[in-house]
Amino acid sequence: MNQASPIKPTRPSAWFYPSVLLVASWVAIAAMSLQVRPGAEVVAVAFPPWWNSQQVIVAAASANAAIVRLTALPAVLVVRPDDREGILRLHQAGAWLAIDPQAIAACFNLPAKDI
Repeated sequence: MNQASPIKPTRPSAWFYPSVLLVASWVAIAAMSLQVRPGAEVVAVAFPPWWNSQQVIVAAASANAAIVRLTALPAVLVVRPDDREGILRLHQAGAWLAIDPQAIAACFNLPAKDI
């Protein structure tokens, strides 16, 4: 009878751990740089990406946030919450996260339109 060969334990590739470290450090740096500053009057809020612009505007209005600017993505708005509890109300209205608007300004601005 043939004896079965022992199963060799599999090891991750030599690139696996450095790749995990790279992704984790990128996420940590992004989280720190996109964080809303304490006392910020204006914040960018991200809603679910499948929401259309009408749902996003209604959600922001229901949280008593004044819309400052629209962005190229319909699910991201720049708003001015009315008080300290404004960000909490935005989260309750469906916002996934609040971001420093200056950190995303270059990425999500609407292109200038000629009239």
